[in-house]
Amino acid sequence: MSVLTLASAPEDATALESAEAHHARLSGELAGRVKMLLAAVDGGPSAAERIRAGLVAFCDRSLLPHAAAEEAALYPAAHAMPEARLLIESLIGEHRCLAALVEALRAAPGPAAAAPEARALQVLFEEHVAKENGLVLPLLAMAPEVSLAALLADMHHRFANDTPSQGGQEDHDMQERQTAETGGCGGACGCGGAEETAEPELDVREVPHALRHATVFGALDAVPAGTAMLLVAPHDPLPLLAQIEQRSPGVFAVEYLERGPETWRLRLSHR
Repeated sequence: MSVLTLASAPEDATALESAEAHHARLSGELAGRVKMLLAAVDGGPSAAERIRAGLVAFCDRSLLPHAAAEEAALYPAAHAMPEARLLIESLIGEHRCLAALVEALRAAPGPAAAAPEARALQVLFEEHVAKENGLVLPLLAMAPEVSLAALLADMHHRFANDTPSQGGQEDHDMQERQTAETGGCGGACGCGGAEETAEPELDVREVPHALRHATVFGALDAVPAGTAMLLVAPHDPLPLLAQIEQRSPGVFAVEYLERGPETWRLRLSHR
């Protein structure tokens, strides 16, 4: 059955597809950052600490404001429907769990301790958006008395207003640059800024197809300048490489390490 059949108006069908695509981007970026953290923990503490900080920043500027905007703009309309009331209350509870996991990730004494919290955050968020995509959004789209398009427009407005200020993002970017320049983690992990050469690997063969590109983008966002990431794919990822160049012109150098026939391995170096 098509999305259009499930919606009471064409604009709501379009809004439903847009919301699902946004969820895929959030899930993919979260997955990419978590995978990079898990890989970096084995490679060295200073790189892992930088990735942990970037993951927390992503949650603060994207994931948590998204959840807050949903509660303010989207959930009340669904909660008013008797068949969705208990579901919405459980989803609100999951928002509290997501926030608690972000705080645990932030407060963990080191990257190794943060890794289980990060993985739990990824699993919970993916299960959470699956319920929204499969139950909440179609229910609102089918209700003739509800405009899903208007609800999502309100939600996006609230999200934009709740997102941390540009100054806060600039402060975070400055901290990341300082960390990269010193070659350490600012003393947070006691590593002494020792040089680390291990390159984390992202194998997208195990990532759902709809999330692959967003997962790679999230992983690349966690790669500091002067370091690299290994990418493993089931085919030559030429469309993905074109998107990476379009997204970040001249930032990543690509080197093929293996060219099929079943596996492609590439090194993506952040210049």
